[in-house]
Amino acid sequence: MRLPPLIIGDLKADVPIIQGGMGVGISGYRLAQAVANEGGIGVISGVQIGYREPDFETNTKDANVRAIRKELRKAREMSPKGILGVNIMVAVSDYDEMVKACIEEKADIIISGAGLPLTLPKLVEGSSIKIAPIVSSGKAASLMIRHWFKKYSRLPDLVVVEGPKAGGHLGFHLEQLTSGKETLENIIPDVIKVVKSFEEKYNKKIPVAAAGGIFTGTDIAHFLKMGASAVQMGTRFAATEECDADIAYKNAYVNAQEKDIKIIKSPVGLPGRAIKNKFIKKAEDHRIAPVKCYKCLKKCNPKDTPYCISRALINAVKGNLDEALIFVGSNAYRVDRIMKVKELMEELISEAEKAYIN
Repeated sequence: MRLPPLIIGDLKADVPIIQGGMGVGISGYRLAQAVANEGGIGVISGVQIGYREPDFETNTKDANVRAIRKELRKAREMSPKGILGVNIMVAVSDYDEMVKACIEEKADIIISGAGLPLTLPKLVEGSSIKIAPIVSSGKAASLMIRHWFKKYSRLPDLVVVEGPKAGGHLGFHLEQLTSGKETLENIIPDVIKVVKSFEEKYNKKIPVAAAGGIFTGTDIAHFLKMGASAVQMGTRFAATEECDADIAYKNAYVNAQEKDIKIIKSPVGLPGRAIKNKFIKKAEDHRIAPVKCYKCLKKCNPKDTPYCISRALINAVKGNLDEALIFVGSNAYRVDRIMKVKELMEELISEAEKAYIN
């Protein structure tokens, strides 16, 4: 039995898999187009995407906006009919400009988290781009949707629910993550219930995607059976040939053991999940004062930040791992090889279809 497609308004993804946005530069145009060409939704991360631009150090904001345009154009050239999205963190200081560039370059969807994207409907007004908030509870979903409708008469086109097993920045307090009481299985029904009430009230279908710790096709089927319309996956796609990061970064996933994956406190102020490497140990021992501030985050003060998160993430994508912050999902230690996106998608779909009928 084939998996049901993901329908987002007038968009139809034949495969209900959204590739998670991974910054800095981990998910760029190569990864996004490969996923889109296999029938899923390919997502470029907008966070400091201009790191390769020649003027990035001196003109960061313009470099990022220019780079997201380039990435979207390259992805579209390689996947003319695929669905391409951009993940933009609410916490970044060039948020408005990045959204505008995505609209102008005709991205299909903007997925936005690391804070509540309260102003996103206003920024996309008049365009056909789809918008999707990332939430981590039914309460956050309700707040978000009510605010959007009251202020802008706009409903989300998709809601992504990110559980506590995700990689990178997490929308949970440290106590919630360490207690183990919060699970994606518990959160998903709450969010679906909230979304359903708005669907019925306003007669609009709003699909819900489950994210965080989803690793196998069996996991995908599990959440589809729970009522999710899709899943979002990051970790599996980081260890693909098409992932835009250096081979050393990908091998860090392959070589990681379960004991290496830790919850850390990010300079953003949110807890995050990463590989505990030399850099993390050094940052825990003493402050690594930033040499330069990129003014990338709205709430980051270079005078007291424990380290420069931009520099640490740029080091990761470039393969300079001893000076890098390597964000991973909780199941990264299960990655045992680097594979092509096509092979990964086929494996996931085959497993999911078998589990979906049982």
